[in-house]
Order: sequence, then structure tokens, then C-alpha cells
Amino acid sequence: MEKDKKGRVCVDPARGAMSLSVWAEEWLDRRVVGEATRRNYEGFVRNHLVPRLGRKPLAGLARRDFERFVQDIYRGGAGLAASTVNDRMVMVAAIMEAAVVDKRITENPARGIRISRRDVVAVDEDAVPTPAEVDLIAAHITPPFRLAVYLQAGTGQRPSEALAFSNECRRSGFVRIRWQVSAKAHREDCQTPFVPLKHRLEKECQDIPTALFVEQEIDAHLRRWKPVPVAFAGQKGKRIRLETFFAPRQPGAGVMPSIASYGYQFKKACLLAGLVDLDGKAKYTPRSLRHFFASTALANGVPIHEVSRWLGHRSVKTTVDIYGHLLPSAWERCREILQRSMRPLPPDVTSLPSEEASSGVGNRAV
Repeated sequence: MEKDKKGRVCVDPARGAMSLSVWAEEWLDRRVVGEATRRNYEGFVRNHLVPRLGRKPLAGLARRDFERFVQDIYRGGAGLAASTVNDRMVMVAAIMEAAVVDKRITENPARGIRISRRDVVAVDEDAVPTPAEVDLIAAHITPPFRLAVYLQAGTGQRPSEALAFSNECRRSGFVRIRWQVSAKAHREDCQTPFVPLKHRLEKECQDIPTALFVEQEIDAHLRRWKPVPVAFAGQKGKRIRLETFFAPRQPGAGVMPSIASYGYQFKKACLLAGLVDLDGKAKYTPRSLRHFFASTALANGVPIHEVSRWLGHRSVKTTVDIYGHLLPSAWERCREILQRSMRPLPPDVTSLPSEEASSGVGNRAV
């Protein structure tokens, strides 16, 4: 190791010529982490990091590369929440920090790269299906997945959570979810097809109220298909048995349903139902049903902190950033409340005059 005239550490250029994909693989091989964490790391590296930056040499990566990377995967339709991207970027920063320690690069260009709250994308109202469109998707999707559509639309579950639905989830007037389908559940050698919920420990769960139509859809599903017992090992080795609703039922199938298979059938259902955009592509994704649940609840006065808890967000700030603009306007209500408190209106006046008619004001102050 040598230093230049300014005292900065210099490295052998040959050591920095290793590609990020090769270095990330070596880094993952050396990690001692839980199986679920390893799956998350490997999935992010394989599906996002390597396709975009994997070919670049370690020494050729700059901070702007990682800044562009997080924006691309967050805004580019990858379906990852800001909190998920930020969690994975901690791993990416660790990968690059290890390269600094190994004297392959002098500085860590990924350190501190994250999605800030000002960058969080609020849900587009056009990305939220109407109740009639939800019914259309359910009517056109392959029958075994019909219930998954209504579990998402009616309780806001993520696709991986809805596909892990089991007998133990059903309670009187609500569902209690504790598991989600593992990213590797479709592999025959997978020993843990179910893993704890996002941001939750194995012993933790979420309770979500259920409308009557959700319970009716559960009953209809059970009339056609009996639950399938699945035994697996929990994180601490304890054997767990679930009576699952979405285990495979076709002859010869020996794998659990994957998010990919549900996503494919969902897209197909949108196309069959004519729910397409100007390019002829599916107008909605499974995440759109989660948006339907949240936006419908909030627009009808359900407290946002309750919706946040049911969605399983780590913080209510996440819910506000994504759905806050869909809350009913409190403008007029605030005016009337303050007026009643300070200067009650005469009995023959039922409401305050509109802004346009009062004091010549035509526009709301901003």
C-alpha cells in the first residue's frame, strides 16, 4: 500500500478491477446471517444490483451511480417501498465498505445513499382501481387466486401475505396474519416456505378487520378447495404446521405458489378484463389492490394511524407520505369548528359563506 503526495491511501488498480457482481457474490458467501436475511440479500443483489451495476469494476463506481441506482429501482416499477430500498442500501454500503477494508478502493461511494422522505412517491390516484374494477379482476383471474384478490383489496395485505393465508388467520370479524410466502417457496428444496411478516419477528402478528364480503369469499374458496397442510421449520427450528389456502392443487405440482405466478395471473386477468393502459399493458398490479384498501379506508374517515398499522408500515410517516393526499379535505370542517367555538352562527345560518363570496376572496391561501 502506498500514499500519494497529499497523504491519501492509494490502492493497486488491479485489485479494483474486480466487477461488482463478483465481489458481491464473494461478500455474500462470507456473511453469517439468518436464512431469511440471506434470501433477502441474494434476491436484491440478483434482481436489482447486478443487472444495473454488476458489470462495473469496483474502482469504476462513483456516488452518482448509486444515487441513480436507488432512484431507478424505486421509481422504475420494481415495486419496492422506500423503506425496503433503504434497508437494502445498508447492505450495498456494507459490500462497498468491505472493498475499502480489502484495499480494493479508497472510498465508499455507496455510504449514506438512501431514499429521503421528500423523494417518497405518493400513490397516483389513477393507480387505484374502482370497486367495479376489483370485481372484474377477481372474475377474470384463475379461480384459485380469486380469494387473494379480495384478501388484498379487503384487508390490504401484500401479495406474499395473502398467499400465506391459512386457517389460523381467520378470526371472528378480523384476520390475524403472521406469515408471508418466502421468496424461495417455489423451490422444491426450500425448507422454510413461510417467513415472518415484513418488519416483524416470528412471534408477532397483525390483526386486520374484515368486511362481510371478505368472509363470504373465504367461505366460497373453502367450498371449492380444502386447506392443504404444510409443515416447516421456524427460525428457531421449531416445527410449525399450517392449513394453507394457496398450496398447489394441480396434479404433479410440488411447489408452493410464488408471487411471480400470482403476478402473472393478475396481469393476465387485467388483459382479459380490458383493464389496460394506452400501450395495451395491464393497468394494475397486485400492489394496486393494497392501494385500493388504504385509499378507500382513508377517504371514508378511518384514522391514518390505524390504516398504517393494518398495512404493516414501520412508521405512520410512510403511510402519510404515500396516502396522505387522499385524506378528506379538512378545510371547511376546520373553518366551521373554529367559528362555532369563537362566534356561534345565528340559528337561521347553517353554514359559513363560501370563500368566493366572502371579502372578495376568490382563491385559497397557500
